[in-house]
Amino acid sequence: MDLSELRLSYVKGGLVESEVDPDPFRQFELWMDQAISMQLLEPNAMTLATADVTGQPNARTVLLKAFDRTGFVFYTNYESRKAAEIEHNPNVALLFYWGPLERQVRISGVANRVPDRESDDYFSARPIGHQLGAWASRQSAVIAGRQVIEDNLATAAKQLEPGPVPRPPYWGGFRVTPSTIEFWQGRANRLHDRLEYIRLNEGWSIRRLSP
Repeated sequence: MDLSELRLSYVKGGLVESEVDPDPFRQFELWMDQAISMQLLEPNAMTLATADVTGQPNARTVLLKAFDRTGFVFYTNYESRKAAEIEHNPNVALLFYWGPLERQVRISGVANRVPDRESDDYFSARPIGHQLGAWASRQSAVIAGRQVIEDNLATAAKQLEPGPVPRPPYWGGFRVTPSTIEFWQGRANRLHDRLEYIRLNEGWSIRRLSP
């Protein structure tokens, strides 16, 4: 296989300043609704980029679980590698990629823990298997093998079922408050449309970036 020959011509749409919503959160909601309506696989999946204490970047896929004008929320183990990096350096980036729509959304901002009540409410709405899984895994810790996880899950089920299962004290949400949000629409000949929203003291400004 010659990877250099793999290419697509993007033809599904464009972005015009006069047609996008001046509020980036409403524009994001519009694009998310379209991704959901097309039944894309996990349209709320996003790449989260952080950096460790040496400046080494790390990226992984997490799931967006809520958003509003205060930011974009995901949940994780607060003892995980990603959480430790956020605690050291809260500057993060998010990336949504919806291939069938030929679209990306890039977000830069600052991540902070959500209030405990918010994490409690979300955790209580999770399937019980997911709740028990949060107790079974010390995310990012080195373990001897898969059996460790299976044993931890069995122990958690024995101790905590039947529910309600409490939220582990080391598990909760982060909210990313954006400073910039870029909407990317693929166009022909790699001359893509890129509109970047920049947060001002009051409201947002929009500028076009060269592809």
